[in-house]
Amino acid sequence: MNVLVILAVILYFLMEFIGGKKGARSFIAIFLNFGVILVTVLAMKEPAIDPVVFTLIASVVISCINLFYINEVNSKTKTAFLSTMITVVILLFFILILSDRAMIQGFGKEETEELGALSKYVGVDFVKIGASVIIMSTIGAITDTAIAISSPMRELFHHRPFVTRKELFRFGISIGKDILGTSTNTLFFAFFGSYLALLLLFKDLSYSWEEIINSKIFSAEMITILCSGIGVALIIPITAWINASYLIKRRDKQKVTG
Repeated sequence: MNVLVILAVILYFLMEFIGGKKGARSFIAIFLNFGVILVTVLAMKEPAIDPVVFTLIASVVISCINLFYINEVNSKTKTAFLSTMITVVILLFFILILSDRAMIQGFGKEETEELGALSKYVGVDFVKIGASVIIMSTIGAITDTAIAISSPMRELFHHRPFVTRKELFRFGISIGKDILGTSTNTLFFAFFGSYLALLLLFKDLSYSWEEIINSKIFSAEMITILCSGIGVALIIPITAWINASYLIKRRDKQKVTG
């Protein structure tokens, strides 16, 4: 426990020293997001609560924390929030269909021993639980990508107020191209780093390459990674288009009223 406190204190001082007030808010946002995730997990065990609907609500709250609480309410956070919600809804429908067709819900045979003494009648829809897990795993990367595109687009518009919608959109796509590779690789290594023990288990069980690929637990993890990457890629044109449309419309409206 002392180690956790020391590491948290070091992280707080570093974030405040480098990021100032925004860094301090970012540190607090970590615990706020953890609280949202904890409430979401606890609520999913209730039969009356739909995991997908509750995940959408949790995604809205997490997006508000990451965007409005950390970066305050302004045009870039508003457009980033709208882009995030559109992407999450599109991705959620895709994930629900994919999870049902791929049959990755539930537990794999590698987890049978740990679950042997537990009841299998948990009363939850594992297809929806699987979709919720994927959405919660990718919401952070989606909001980060949205604000990373929205912010420089607003700066470009501020310094070049007569830029065209097409030029502004292309600039947003150009920014997205620069961060797409790093964002997807970050997701890939984050997931595989957390599941390194699973790979060691496959080695101990002498799994062949074909058995690893067809393992439910491995397939579920790979689908999570790929869906997260799709979400990061999808948010780029959506954010670029929404920002370009919003900024140009605001400029045209100011010309009319002025």
